[in-house]
Amino acid sequence: MAQKSKTVYVCSACGYENPKWLGKCPECGEWATLQEEVRIQQSTAAKTPKANTASVRSYRLGEIEPDAGLRYKTGMAELDRVLGGGIVKGSLVLLSGDPGIGKSTILLQICQQLGKKLEIMYVSGEESYSQIKLRADRLGVNSENLRILCETDVQAVGEHIESISPGLVIVDSIQTMNHTEVSSSPGSVTQVRECANLLMRVAKSLSIPVIIVGHVNKDGNIAGPKVLEHVVDAVLYFEGERNLSFRILRAVKNRYGSTNEIGVFEMTDKGLDEVENPSEMLISGRPKNTPGSCVACVMEGTRPLLAEIQGLVTPTSYGNPRRMTNGFDYNRMAMLIAVLEKRGGYFLSNMDTYINVVGGMKLDEPALDLTIAMALVSSLKDYAIRDDVLAFGEIGLAGEIRAISHCEQRVREAARLGFSRCIIPKHNLKSISKELTERIEVIGVRTIRQAFEALIT
Repeated sequence: MAQKSKTVYVCSACGYENPKWLGKCPECGEWATLQEEVRIQQSTAAKTPKANTASVRSYRLGEIEPDAGLRYKTGMAELDRVLGGGIVKGSLVLLSGDPGIGKSTILLQICQQLGKKLEIMYVSGEESYSQIKLRADRLGVNSENLRILCETDVQAVGEHIESISPGLVIVDSIQTMNHTEVSSSPGSVTQVRECANLLMRVAKSLSIPVIIVGHVNKDGNIAGPKVLEHVVDAVLYFEGERNLSFRILRAVKNRYGSTNEIGVFEMTDKGLDEVENPSEMLISGRPKNTPGSCVACVMEGTRPLLAEIQGLVTPTSYGNPRRMTNGFDYNRMAMLIAVLEKRGGYFLSNMDTYINVVGGMKLDEPALDLTIAMALVSSLKDYAIRDDVLAFGEIGLAGEIRAISHCEQRVREAARLGFSRCIIPKHNLKSISKELTERIEVIGVRTIRQAFEALIT
């Protein structure tokens, strides 16, 4: 019996399928995202062959021996930290970020170090051989074990991987790959899904780690179907402003490590350089004796980071005051303003309020509440907080300062960078060692009023 074709319309944003074209996707609400796809239906008379179950075997957990050489070190400590210690054999890693953020740059840089002991295949669907050579010369990459393949047919790529069995495969990017058995255009939902599944089968069957580059859409989310993030073992995301030199690599998903770790890099003309002391970098260049500036300590995984928070409060010229945030949750700031008015007596209802996290970072930890409040009150009262003072803690709706986690690690990082006074929640005082209190003055507060009084004493 002849095969039948069926036309469906698939949303490129969420993967919703519909037999008719619609201007607006009923699933995600996006406009003009339904694309036509022609699918071949197998004959119902064809019988599916039975699977061979003779070779299927299960193992008890105690019978499985861990592989001692399970991870490959990339030569970049910041990248290894985000990956959980290195690239795992047979893993599929998705690296995403805005255009020009440095995705292709960092992947080509790690080829220099990994190429000393591994055969690496770099598959590019966006650049030619000469273009990759020019970029490699600029970055100083000249490894003899680096093979370049400019191909968009994912089946041909898979066959080439099986023929040479490299130690690492890099695919740049998944949106340019094309599966010949799928009738839709490259970059569509179906193409991205099928290409990722083929690369996943190659990685798992041959125990070859595969890193694929993924584009982002206009909202900053990873382009393609959501199933792409479910298929891969790790999702890494580059953050940072293109006009700033610093880049932050964050793990959104990681089956082999923590998802809270970050890596900090600096973009130079020679590529991405690691920032070994990001706390010192983030607070460098602070203005002296300027109202509205306060330093916080946030935890990114196991790493404490100091960040400068700037607040600006100014009388409004309009009926409705303006509220703006950069790097902090807008709704959280609105809640803090309400607590400051109701519990602290600091009236901001007729003031324009602005919050900025210096360095282009996006922070959402509750421990920033006290720092945000102190920056706003400092700007409102036109009182400059001392440069050697640091404050952090969570603020409740009753105006109380609640305890936070990893308090001693935060205080120790502040003492290491030369801060002399740290304002923390009262409940966290018992977790601070006596040895640490001899190096830095630690003040415990219960309310936001006590916190501001500790700043001016």
